[in-house]
Amino acid sequence: MPLLRDAALTAAFDRGAGRYDRLVALNPGYHAQLRRSARRLGLADGGAGGRVLDLGCGTGASTAALAAAFPAAAIVGVDASAGMLERARAKRWPSRVRFVHAAAEDLDLEDSDREDLDREDSDREGLDREGLDRAEVRGPFDAVFAAYLFRNVSDPDAALRTVRRLLVPGGRLAVHEYALGGRRTDRLVWDAVCRTVILPLGTATGDRELYRHLWRSVAAFDTAPAFGARLGRAGFAGVRVLPLPGWQTGITHTFVGHLSHGEPGGTARETGKVRTGGNGPRPDGAGSSGVRTGGAGNDVTPTPGTRTDGTAGDGPRPDGGGTRDAPTTDPRHAAVRGPGTGSGGTRARRARRGGDR
Repeated sequence: MPLLRDAALTAAFDRGAGRYDRLVALNPGYHAQLRRSARRLGLADGGAGGRVLDLGCGTGASTAALAAAFPAAAIVGVDASAGMLERARAKRWPSRVRFVHAAAEDLDLEDSDREDLDREDSDREGLDREGLDRAEVRGPFDAVFAAYLFRNVSDPDAALRTVRRLLVPGGRLAVHEYALGGRRTDRLVWDAVCRTVILPLGTATGDRELYRHLWRSVAAFDTAPAFGARLGRAGFAGVRVLPLPGWQTGITHTFVGHLSHGEPGGTARETGKVRTGGNGPRPDGAGSSGVRTGGAGNDVTPTPGTRTDGTAGDGPRPDGGGTRDAPTTDPRHAAVRGPGTGSGGTRARRARRGGDR
């Protein structure tokens, strides 16, 4: 079975949206892992005065993680799946959190293209779509968080170009993603979890197609070192590949990086001082010559290449973030909606996808 892409993937998330949060609840480590990755953005002062884009917010699990990590930041959640967004909006949120129905690649369009796209969507789909300008989704943003997004887009490099253009100079990116560590053991564990847990649950809930996509999309995606290198090629500095604890060690990772302060990625003023803790990007650009991998909150010495030291997590946490977690059952982790834009300003076929997997 081929991977789900574009409209087919969005439709699968729309169908599964009503069961999504219940399935996620079967994984006690799911929310703790998202909170850990969100904290690794390392925004100072609780994100005061900053704007954070949650790209592919789904039902709002990643948005909640960001809201907890940065209680003073304004957060905009964007998702292509109307079904997933309906679930997100139905939850209780502070006024600083907003949601917008849009595909990720639509966020970097020229004004004329936005107007055309809104008319196309309204005519073809009958959508009462929020204007992107009114929802302030154009950027620039101080940080972008993307959970389970890049594995599901047809053109990850185009998605990264969009993220760069949406960020202020010095802006930060954190990606929470299933990306296997590269060892044969990692793939064997993933296959075993999918065959014994994920696929049976997907079959029982009527979402087997979506869960099968989850399994295969992870196997087909970059390894963790390869995706870290992809971020470096896309122009992100200080790239770090950080493992997550529990059974997902070697399977799920956090990737963090930032634009150089002189990088013309955004158009707004540069944000204030940047926290340089063990889990945040370093403003001095350390590691920009390669990809740093680290764990347990230690500051890993920059190297000219990618190191995989097998360490896990940020160290023990009182919320149980360092304990062994149950397998995830969230299909969104496998399917990602995101930018399908081409280079040179030409829009490729839009990739419609949903969910805070």
